Amino acid sequence: MNENLFASFIAPTILGLPAAVLIILFPPLLIPTSKYLINNRLITTQQWLIKLTSKQMMTMHNTKGRTWSLMLVSLIIFIATTNLLGLLPYSFTPTTQLSMNLAMAIPLWAGAVIMGFRSKIKNALAHFLPQGTPTPLIPMLVIIETISLLIQPMALAVRLAANITAGHLLMHLIGSATLAMSTINLPSTLIIFTILILLTILEIAVALIQAYVFTLLVSLYLHDNT
Repeated sequence: MNENLFASFIAPTILGLPAAVLIILFPPLLIPTSKYLINNRLITTQQWLIKLTSKQMMTMHNTKGRTWSLMLVSLIIFIATTNLLGLLPYSFTPTTQLSMNLAMAIPLWAGAVIMGFRSKIKNALAHFLPQGTPTPLIPMLVIIETISLLIQPMALAVRLAANITAGHLLMHLIGSATLAMSTINLPSTLIIFTILILLTILEIAVALIQAYVFTLLVSLYLHDNT
């Protein structure tokens, strides 16, 4: 009970060396691959989910935007597997680190914006000034639109980190309450333990939904600039 509430969010080390890189590289190893002509049920289900997700995200894109399909599918798989692994006991979730999320969000956002300025500079600049804006409001709106553009990667990173962190903290608190109540009141312990199981199921859904939301927003930024 004296354990630090935020101890699970501290980046782990092995012999004094940061182990975050090894943890980040571990999820791709869990993705099964097939060397046979006929796939098993797991590979078939995995391919169906990838095709379904890719189709939903790429439908609105043109030919240039669809060149990002492999990157976006890889991104959603990486974030989803990382979030799910973080739900295991004594594990570490890299997506709770703001630096990790910014490292994913900033390059993708910058690539989409740079592509927009290179291919459709008039349309890109038009986003800074909506049509029909009164002349006195033009300077203010340009500043507001510029700020809203620059905070997009920060919003992506903070949204993902906040949702994953909040869920882990809530699970930690309810788990500690279950352990404390186990020696006091058994019926209350069973009720709290049931809530913990339901919360765990909810967190599994949140882990997958947040991966989809992060990738979908990147896809929308790409769509606005292609």
